[in-house]
Amino acid sequence: MNISIAESIFEAAQILRDAGISEARREAGSLLEYVIERDRTFIIAHADHRISKKQLQTFRQIVVRRAKGEPLQYITGRQAFFGLDFEVTPAVLIPRPETELLVETALAILSPVVDEESDICDVGTGSGCIAVTLLHERPRAQAIGIDISETAIQVAQRNAGRHGVAERMRFIASDMFSALSPDETKFDLIVSNPPYIAGSTLAELQREVRDHEPRGALTPGADGLLIIRRLLSESGTFLKPGGHLLVEIGFDQGAEVSRLVDPNIWQLLAIHQDLQGIPRVLALQKAAS
Repeated sequence: MNISIAESIFEAAQILRDAGISEARREAGSLLEYVIERDRTFIIAHADHRISKKQLQTFRQIVVRRAKGEPLQYITGRQAFFGLDFEVTPAVLIPRPETELLVETALAILSPVVDEESDICDVGTGSGCIAVTLLHERPRAQAIGIDISETAIQVAQRNAGRHGVAERMRFIASDMFSALSPDETKFDLIVSNPPYIAGSTLAELQREVRDHEPRGALTPGADGLLIIRRLLSESGTFLKPGGHLLVEIGFDQGAEVSRLVDPNIWQLLAIHQDLQGIPRVLALQKAAS
C-alpha cells in the first residue's frame, strides 16, 4: 500500500536523525519535494497525499545517501544563492550564504548606472554563482570566469545560460591568471572566493564538506593562504587604474591577511564582517602609481 507524504517524511526524518543530520525533518521534506516535484506549500497542505511506489523507492534511496553524509545540494543538484537558483555538482563548491556578502560588496562598487560598462574577473569561479549574479544585477557588465577545473567551468557555463548572461560571460580554464596577458586584459573588478582552509584543519570540517566537496576548492594546503597570497601579488597587473580586488577569507585570517597587503600595490579599504561579526571579505583598491 502506498504511504502518505506525512508518513514518508516521518520515516525519513527518523533515519536522518539517527544518522546525526541536524534539522532532519526539514531535510526530509526537501528531499521529498525533489522526488515528487512539488514545493513546500504542497507538502504542508497535502500531508495525506499518497506517493507512488516508484517515488517512495527513489525517496528511500536518496534518504540513505543523505544519511551517509552526501550533501542535500548534490543530491538535488541545486542551491539558491542571492535569490537565484544554481546548478551544483560534486565538481564545484556549494554556494554559501556568507559569500553573498562578497556579491553585495561588489555591487556597491560596480556602478548601477544603466549605461555604465564594467569588466569583471572571477578567479576560481566554480559554479559561477558570484560572476553570474553580478552580471544578472548589472546588465551592462561583462565577465571572465577562471577556474583550473574544466569540469567546474562546464557547470558555470550552464548556470550562465540558465540566468541569461552567457553572452556577457567568457570562461577560461587556467591556473589563476596564467592564461591571460596583462597587456591585453584589464579589469575594473577582480573577485574571488579562493580555497582558504588550512590543510591541518580539514579533519575538523563537517563530513558533508570534508568528504564530498572538491578538496582543491577547499584548501591550498599549509596555512590556507597560498592562493590569497597569489591574488595579492598577481591581481594588480590585471586591474585598471583605480580597480578593485575583493577576496573572501577564512574566519580567523583577517589579521594575517591585513599584514600581507602591500601598501605600494594596494589601498586597504576594509575587511567587511558577515552577519555573525566574522571578518569575511577583504576589499582593496589598486594604489595610484
